[in-house]
Amino acid sequence: MSDTGDTLRDGDLLAAADLGSNSFHLVVARYDKGTPRIIDRVRESVRLAAGVRNDGTLDPDYLQRALDCLARFGQRIAGISGAHVRAIATNAVRQLADPEGFLEQAEQALGQPVEVVSGREEGRLIFLGVSHGLPRSKQRRLVIDVGGGSTEFIVGRGLEPLQTESIQVGCVASTLRFFPDGALTAERWQRAQDEIGLQLQQFAADYRELGWSETIGSSGTAKAIGLMVQTLKLSDDGVRAEHLAALREHLLRAGHIDAIDLPALSPERAPIIAGGVAVLEAAFRALGIRRMQVCEIAMREGVLWDLVGRSSDRDPRIASIRSLAARYAVDTAQAARVEDTALLLFEQAGAGWSFHPGEREWLSWAARVHEIGLSIAHSQHHVHAGYILRHADLAGFSRQEQELLAAIVQGHRRKPDPALFDALPVRYRSLARRVAALLRLAVLLRRARREQKLPTLHLRTDSERIALRLPRAWLQRHPLTATDLEREAPYMADLGIRLELHADRG
Repeated sequence: MSDTGDTLRDGDLLAAADLGSNSFHLVVARYDKGTPRIIDRVRESVRLAAGVRNDGTLDPDYLQRALDCLARFGQRIAGISGAHVRAIATNAVRQLADPEGFLEQAEQALGQPVEVVSGREEGRLIFLGVSHGLPRSKQRRLVIDVGGGSTEFIVGRGLEPLQTESIQVGCVASTLRFFPDGALTAERWQRAQDEIGLQLQQFAADYRELGWSETIGSSGTAKAIGLMVQTLKLSDDGVRAEHLAALREHLLRAGHIDAIDLPALSPERAPIIAGGVAVLEAAFRALGIRRMQVCEIAMREGVLWDLVGRSSDRDPRIASIRSLAARYAVDTAQAARVEDTALLLFEQAGAGWSFHPGEREWLSWAARVHEIGLSIAHSQHHVHAGYILRHADLAGFSRQEQELLAAIVQGHRRKPDPALFDALPVRYRSLARRVAALLRLAVLLRRARREQKLPTLHLRTDSERIALRLPRAWLQRHPLTATDLEREAPYMADLGIRLELHADRG
């Protein structure tokens, strides 16, 4: 079970906020016998992607629209435990020149942390939500989610994605790119097909070789297209390539985005539907899709299920850590020794540092993977490990969480770089420094790399100080450890922590 310290109980409320490139969504659910049952939904059209300028800055009007929306979301979730709330930002925020500046304001408006996830993690969450919302199947499924700024393609079976790709085209981004002044022409449409198709070629052959038995379109764009296909009486059994061609002809006959008049298409969706249809038509062609069923479930439902998993033995982050350790041939016996010692220190440190529920797992995970950099080279292996943790695709982790784990692991030996910790979100900085300090001590105490009984350790903390007591006789019998600990004080100072080493008689 994940050590979140906050197990869900029947009746608990959960909330997931999805800061999409087109719309912001909030879903609130009640936990009931292992299932999040949705009791409220809020959706607002923010069009964040449309407000991102060429230099990566965000238009002030769009920023204010986003913050106003998040303030309303914040009011709705004000009474829900923070451990049961997760807010996710996706492609539009990933494209900002200063995402941290936006996130700081967004978190203040919402009253909760906002996490940025990679395109592949976004795909995993989408697939998780869709899979829980559809009848169980042993066959492979392809899920396509056309968002505002990106489109995710996930092939998986059951609840597990097998392959995930994300391309930087979505309904808002594609409309702005290929039809910037609103004019809809055959030449522009063909250019859209060519350029989107070029991105799809990067993985289309691999996907077709893998194969799938059914295609599912999730989120608002797929829902809107499916509804138009039904209303035009083209089909009541999913979307086919010829239906997309028919919609394309409707759009080209309109000649301009402002003149689009398709049945069942909301005025809110009309200005961006051309980009959505173009993306799907290119996907059908590149992947050889015959028919696509529409599913209204999307990433926000996946986030709810991920919250449920995090409070149980289905936390995907645990599997990611295990997989990473195996991939880089970590000495698991040594990692376990370091982890056990680090957690012993953590329990004693908690009296002075008052760790929050769930923070123990960061020390545990860091201990399990702190030596992954050895697979590259012993020299600077902590730096190699930090790079791996920042840039690997780690299912279940947001980008900020990967930065947190990377800072802890990179700071576990040699002279720690204060800039690594200063670059973290404010909420993580103190935690990262303290956990890194405990990991450093555990690594030094377990330097022998063999089963060796340690003496009774006494550790006290207050403010930014660690006082470690060890028997003098033991230190005399272990001069290398004694020297390591004596030399550690200036390194701890770089973490903003004063280390005091005391030798007791005995």
